[in-house]
Amino acid sequence: MNRFKTSKFKNTTPKIGKKDGWINNIRAGSFSCQGNHIKASSKFVVFNTEQAGGGMLGLSSVKPGSDGQWTVTQLPCHSDLVTDMDFSPFDESLLATCSGDETVKLWSLVDPELQQPSSPELTLRPGQGRIELVLFHPTSSCLLAVGATKSPLIWDTSRPDTPLAVLEQHGDQLQSLSWKRDGSLLATSCKDKMLRVFDPRAQTTAVQRLNLDVYISISSKSPVVTGGGDELLGDSSQSTAFLRSFDRCQ
Repeated sequence: MNRFKTSKFKNTTPKIGKKDGWINNIRAGSFSCQGNHIKASSKFVVFNTEQAGGGMLGLSSVKPGSDGQWTVTQLPCHSDLVTDMDFSPFDESLLATCSGDETVKLWSLVDPELQQPSSPELTLRPGQGRIELVLFHPTSSCLLAVGATKSPLIWDTSRPDTPLAVLEQHGDQLQSLSWKRDGSLLATSCKDKMLRVFDPRAQTTAVQRLNLDVYISISSKSPVVTGGGDELLGDSSQSTAFLRSFDRCQ
């Protein structure tokens, strides 16, 4: 018996919006990094641009202005490539960015028609080289997961001097981070083809490890961890594969 139900959306195709609903005249970058190149909250859209060596983001509102047009502005935020970005689930205007300049910054954005802040609300300096990933905690407004080259860190922004926890070092480049929906567990994927699940409140070492080669081929694309509920998904160049329930780790 098949344990998975057939989705009623299996033959659904996306509907491209009309051109009058497009945000035009933008120059998005094409840089190589492990994080997101575009991110949106319910209010803003931010994306990598080619200017300033990738250290500048493009910014627009989700909805057009009163004239029916979108205003696209720029946010100079780092001295090197912006490698990842994430909006806070508690504040649609609070943006976290990280960069090859080895910093993580928090920005309080304003409407694109207005002048954006010239300095961040907060700057974190992990001191572990290039920062590839940043991800807000889903249930705690002050917590961030930060991905340095080989080590994930948990940071309390109310105590910015040092991280709350430095999780075990990985065997190669970190490729993705994903919190469980309730924030109790953090999953990571890595170029060493291992997927790790952490309970940061209990210990800095992984509570579970999965060898991705057993489940999927990742020869041409980085694996992606979703982990929204109680399952882990791995994304390969051919398919998305169900890996394993991790509720047993609690």
